[in-house]
Amino acid sequence: MVGGARATRRCEALGAMPFSDMEGGLYRAWLSPAYRAAREQLSAWMVEAGMTPRTDAAANLIGRYPGTQDMPPLIIASHLDSVRDGGFYDGPLGVMLGLECVAALSASGRRMPFPIEVIAFGDEEGSRFPAAMLTSKAVAGVLDGVPDMADAKGITLAQALAEYGLSPGGLAGARHPGALAYLEAHIEQGPVLEAEGLALGVVTGIAAQLRYGMVVRGLAGHAGTSSMPLRRDALAGAAEMVLAVEAIARADESDLVATVGRIEALPGAANVIAGEVRFTLDVRAGDAGRRNRAAEEILDALVDIADARGLDFEFERVHDLPASPCDGRLMDWLEEALVENGHPARRLVSGAGHDAMVMAQLCPTAMLFIRCRDGISHNPAEYVEPADAEAALAVMLGFIEKLGATYA
Repeated sequence: MVGGARATRRCEALGAMPFSDMEGGLYRAWLSPAYRAAREQLSAWMVEAGMTPRTDAAANLIGRYPGTQDMPPLIIASHLDSVRDGGFYDGPLGVMLGLECVAALSASGRRMPFPIEVIAFGDEEGSRFPAAMLTSKAVAGVLDGVPDMADAKGITLAQALAEYGLSPGGLAGARHPGALAYLEAHIEQGPVLEAEGLALGVVTGIAAQLRYGMVVRGLAGHAGTSSMPLRRDALAGAAEMVLAVEAIARADESDLVATVGRIEALPGAANVIAGEVRFTLDVRAGDAGRRNRAAEEILDALVDIADARGLDFEFERVHDLPASPCDGRLMDWLEEALVENGHPARRLVSGAGHDAMVMAQLCPTAMLFIRCRDGISHNPAEYVEPADAEAALAVMLGFIEKLGATYA
């Protein structure tokens, strides 16, 4: 089996129990039993590829392949966690292709001047705790202490770390001493490459992101006895707010996108007017200034809706990720490797966030996008052709050769 096919096959193997926290689908949360099982399996595959694996203070799995010189490493990484009922390839494919790069070098008895570290980050999606990319932030050294947060079951992050056998205050111990460069291969999670008949593309940068938690409060009441004019219906107000978010983003007519991805109405009974609604807001754009202006316009509109309906409204900014351009020299090398392997040169921006945008604070970064069928991601229908994964592997190996040539 060639490396690309093996990489996709392994992603699929990790898509079911015991590597998933849900039956009949994939959900792998950081610090969960499924995450532990996947990490242990991946550790065995790292040994098989010629690496020495270890787990850091954030429960990231790191496989190291030594170089011939005492140098900082090239990091090849992506994430091992998933969204609820997600796809097999979002994250793990980049890790598996990193393993295949090392396996190819090891099989031929070759070492680069620099070490190669393949990292499987534990929390990119933020699907367990209300913040994303916690573990790459720990590695990049931009996470101060242990955030005071809890999952949907009320388990705090400190408790989860302790239950996993890690020091609750030790996340800072995952800080990496430094790297030559960072390379991440990832499915595009969009339709551009497929629409253009391309297997691969070079990422120029990652869009700036803002995420908020919103709470709308009205007055719960009996659905049959509360007259319409007297209602303070939190859900009706939230519905108007969601439509306002969509309208403002559409009117911008740019790469700006705004999303309400989660909503919860309380008390959640069929015969009770909702007294409280909680929802999320995600705003992204290639330019941070345009993103910020849109976010301010949206928040002002939501406040106006709440005031007009006699509702209480509050919000909290959960995270703020600036736009993250990829390194120009690394992009050039990745594009040269693309062309040398028979692919047209194609550069595109990423609207989705990735660990690369955090790791840019540690070292120069590069990203390679891989076509996914119908542009579908965060969905069980997510699919990558093994031939496209094989093409990505060849380009990644070409990139490694170019980086190695600078230190020969």
